[in-house]
Amino acid sequence: MTNRDIITAIEAVCPPECQESWDNSGWQVGSPGADCTGALLCVDVTEAILDEAVAKGCNLVIAHHPLLFRATRQLTGRNRVERCVAKAFERGISVYSAHTSCDCAVKGVSIEMAGRLGLQDVEPLMPDGLGAIGNLAEPKPWKDFLNRVKSTFGVAALRHSIPPAADYVISRVALCGGAGGDLLPDAADKGADVLVTADCKLNFFLDDTDRIMLVDAGHFETEQCTKDIFYRAVTEKFPNFAVWKSNVERNPVEFF
Repeated sequence: MTNRDIITAIEAVCPPECQESWDNSGWQVGSPGADCTGALLCVDVTEAILDEAVAKGCNLVIAHHPLLFRATRQLTGRNRVERCVAKAFERGISVYSAHTSCDCAVKGVSIEMAGRLGLQDVEPLMPDGLGAIGNLAEPKPWKDFLNRVKSTFGVAALRHSIPPAADYVISRVALCGGAGGDLLPDAADKGADVLVTADCKLNFFLDDTDRIMLVDAGHFETEQCTKDIFYRAVTEKFPNFAVWKSNVERNPVEFF
């Protein structure tokens, strides 16, 4: 079985044609045609992830975020990207990324988030498949809903806008894994009471929040579910193949 065979299963769920034009999903490093000894799944490629792959006997790493995103003109080991590219080649590890190809997929990140929150009548938030919107089984006071978000996604601390009213109730929920604060007006227009996303700038907490709440649940927290999406994609097609979700990966953001 080759690396390409394994990635065929990933691309059946996260089609390359779904990625945004600015993105760099797909092969990052290595040889698609090499025999695959095992696959390790992660959100971000780090040196620790590559060491874990070696320890587990994996020569394929499947990540959500691209290792190569901005132009890399040298390989001198001066930063994480350069060191990881060099180490991957040295250790014979191929790296593949499913970034916005997973974000915009029919069963992608935001749809996965909706399922974990128990939303009903879920549909894409945007025509291109980005984001999701659905309904809670029962309306919840906004504080109760925020506690549910924290427990569901393992969030240490939430950033949120001032609710439009003290007794504000959440019934309809919009979601976008990763940086999706610019979708707030669309979520409000579609009747959402809240948008749960990440990486929100200050102005996002000012604009449109008279009619909808904005919740920043963290980038890693909202996208760590990609490992489960990848795991199902591979194991459903290759039940006996050696595939692991990383044990060493941790949220790079801490709270004091």
